[in-house]
Amino acid sequence: MNETTMEHVARLWVGMGNAAMISLRVTMILIAAWVISTVVQRAIRAFRERIANRLDDPEAVKRAETLARMFRYIVKTIVWVLATMIVLGELGVSLAPILGAAGVVGLAVGFGAQSLVRDYFTGLTILLENQIRVGDIVNLGGAHAGVVEQATLRFVQLRDYEGRVHYVPNGQITSIINLTRGFANAVMDVGVAYRENTDEVMAVMREVARELRADDAFAPRILDDLEIAGVDQWADSSVVIRCRIRCNPGDQWTVRREYLRRLKHAFDRTGIEIPFPHVTVYAGQDKRGGAPALPLQLQRGARAAEATAGVQT
Repeated sequence: MNETTMEHVARLWVGMGNAAMISLRVTMILIAAWVISTVVQRAIRAFRERIANRLDDPEAVKRAETLARMFRYIVKTIVWVLATMIVLGELGVSLAPILGAAGVVGLAVGFGAQSLVRDYFTGLTILLENQIRVGDIVNLGGAHAGVVEQATLRFVQLRDYEGRVHYVPNGQITSIINLTRGFANAVMDVGVAYRENTDEVMAVMREVARELRADDAFAPRILDDLEIAGVDQWADSSVVIRCRIRCNPGDQWTVRREYLRRLKHAFDRTGIEIPFPHVTVYAGQDKRGGAPALPLQLQRGARAAEATAGVQT
């Protein structure tokens, strides 16, 4: 009896020792995975900062930051997947059946998660082709527009002017309009009255543009002088003159607002009319060229007269 009890205790002690060793190894594996993931991610971040400090082109800096985010995400995923597989091996779970079944399960999941797979492949293509970078202002198909805060293999995170955050899966992106690549144009359609001399109006527009570019607050934002395309259309109540100013990417909206503000003051100062919608009533002419009298009736006066007649009655 005593011998049997001692054997049970010995086996229990050995089992506890094995469990303790397995727990220790699992803990060490998880700690090692965390250390490797942290060190590699910090190394990628430091490498990106070192490259950014040597680059003078802000476009290249944006691309380096975007690619660094992608590589950190990939490294983190690979390290923890390998750590999980090693932990399962330490716990006695055979990986061969899991890896064998992964093909069948992957095939089934592939049919059910085609959109997810498309997201990753599209995201990889977008990042490698440098179509989107962190800090860009983009329009993704019309429904989503804003500043790119994060671009991953899975989705693109945008923040619009009102502060709302958009999460757009990469698989749903069919077109990308990047508004901050290389340079931008502040495009203005200036409407003036039909009676104004368009040459004089254009001279005032150029003068305002020269003053704007001479301003120290706006000179770094503007890359070239005002370019006037000319009279773009004859609208219902105005003659529309189209022009543009080439700016640094992202500054086109600030330059456009300031130019229109100064142009309004210049038009007021020179007496150039900024038209508003109005309607001209034309009574027509007869065959001899005479214009008949236009019959008008003041409804308010007629009603007042009727009311007075009614009181007298």
